[in-house]
Amino acid sequence: MAGRLRYLAFLSNDPDGIAEFYHRHLGLQELGRSNQGDVSITDGYMNLTFFKARDELVEPDRTIGLHHVGLQVDNMERVTTRYRDLFPRGEIVEEAGGIHYGECRIYDPEARAVTLSTGDFGVGGEDLRIPRVAHVAYNALDPTGIMQFYETLFNFRELDTSFERRHQERKNRFMGDSRINLAIHPFYNKTLEGHEMRFGVNHFGFLVADMEAKLAALSSERDVAERPATRPYAEYRVQDPEGNRFDLSYRKGWEVDLGTWMNGGA
Repeated sequence: MAGRLRYLAFLSNDPDGIAEFYHRHLGLQELGRSNQGDVSITDGYMNLTFFKARDELVEPDRTIGLHHVGLQVDNMERVTTRYRDLFPRGEIVEEAGGIHYGECRIYDPEARAVTLSTGDFGVGGEDLRIPRVAHVAYNALDPTGIMQFYETLFNFRELDTSFERRHQERKNRFMGDSRINLAIHPFYNKTLEGHEMRFGVNHFGFLVADMEAKLAALSSERDVAERPATRPYAEYRVQDPEGNRFDLSYRKGWEVDLGTWMNGGA
């Protein structure tokens, strides 16, 4: 059973405006839109879908912003069977497919949605061009439990940066699927500089090759902040017009597999 992060879903009041923001600043291209106002865009590898917030979505969590992730899996039956073995009362919810949805969704041990598809969410290939998403970060009540969920169901691997945190007796965990870095931070953390109290998907991050140009363009309309020096990844943090946090990294990059790092070309 193997899976790779290929999808990131948002609830949005203005999908058109947010999609245009990421196209203008980071070159993401539109995949398509729905009659209900949903817009899906891509960096060539990840599908970012901005759902128009509405009651018809029937979401347990209706908070505007980053919402849930999606994985491309090799064998849906094996993943869902294993999920049932681990969580006999776990929900498996059918989804509509296409570019906006997966084939079904499951829920992690903290009730956060995880969309599954045997396809690539309409991206149409694997173009690892830059800029591209290379990092997704959670805040969790039990980071080790969420890490084990991704290890057991999707063969994600714990990374060197995670083992370092274990040795420091810290709860932060880091995993990789060979393309994307998945960080799982403790929600209750009052001492770590720069910690943000958003439960579930907290932020994501882009590799960029032209950091100075990106900073100049973004800072003309958004606040841009340097990341604390204590962080192993990324140099800058930005918030988009709806408050979604994303990192920019050129030099540091992210560890995406055990001992394997990707950066913006530094």
